[in-house]
Amino acid sequence: MKTSWRSASLVAAAAALALTTACGSDTPQSTGSQNVGAAPAANGVGNDYGAGTSTPTPGAGQAGAGAQAQTAGQLAVSKNKALGEVVTDGAGMTLYRFDKDTASPPKTNCEGDCATAWPPVPASDATAAAGMDKTLLGEVTRADGTKQLTLDGWPLYRYAKDTKAGDTKGQGVQGTWYASAPDGKKAAADAAEAGAGEDAGEDAGAEAADRPGLSTRQDPELGEVVVDKNGMTVYRFEKDVPWPMKSNCVGECLEKWPTVDPVDAADTKGIENKVEGRRGYVVLNRPDGLKQQSIDCWPMYTFAGDKKPGDINGQGVGGTWYAMAPDGSAIKK
Repeated sequence: MKTSWRSASLVAAAAALALTTACGSDTPQSTGSQNVGAAPAANGVGNDYGAGTSTPTPGAGQAGAGAQAQTAGQLAVSKNKALGEVVTDGAGMTLYRFDKDTASPPKTNCEGDCATAWPPVPASDATAAAGMDKTLLGEVTRADGTKQLTLDGWPLYRYAKDTKAGDTKGQGVQGTWYASAPDGKKAAADAAEAGAGEDAGEDAGAEAADRPGLSTRQDPELGEVVVDKNGMTVYRFEKDVPWPMKSNCVGECLEKWPTVDPVDAADTKGIENKVEGRRGYVVLNRPDGLKQQSIDCWPMYTFAGDKKPGDINGQGVGGTWYAMAPDGSAIKK
């Protein structure tokens, strides 16, 4: 008897349903592991100006389209809780420096697409902020002949994904972009504000020793975020796939976004998917041999650009990396 196309389709659908597991299905599963197939060609690594994508799309406001042509005006120094003193332009937009540039002599190595993501700050009409050493301001001639503002020799940029005054989304991107301090160095909170010092170090060590393998903390910007045993922010990658569960961060990508090792469900606090009846607290067996924890079937990562507990430098990088909420969802604020 001949099998009709309709019958064949029903058989195929039934077979697919039978293969469905907790990841991406409605079948409850609190723990487990899942193997994946060959790694895809995409590795989630972009370029020197961002990770996980190509050129970031410029946002609205001063850092968006046409930002490169806008002059800096009267510079200002703002106080950032995490970074200390940060240089901004006249509109309050954070100014950055690039580690792959040089200050002596001044030279910019951000051209083409990089300059779209990181618009150079024109040197014309820039004046020093109150209290800033005005002799540190200078300029460098770019390949296209335009003059770019420098601070102690370092060329200055805005970041296209900063959309309002006070944003510092470019901080730590690719481990090469940093907000500029008034002296041209990388912005960093002083020891007292950063919680440094002998006593603070001892307290931090004791806290880390008591911290579960996975837990949560309340971030002032993002709300409740997942952190690992060291207190470092945990992220998810929007190019990953929850069903069939697959990580698209491979190769060089993992140098910037290390995987989170498996954590026993009993060694967690505040993680929603460890609860019986929920799905997706699963260990991913990766093709590269690593074992990676997931929540709601989304693989978990930390960010190499985060240097201390509480850092969220990976948030929004490339428009594909976001801090993870306790239920595994991406926090897109």
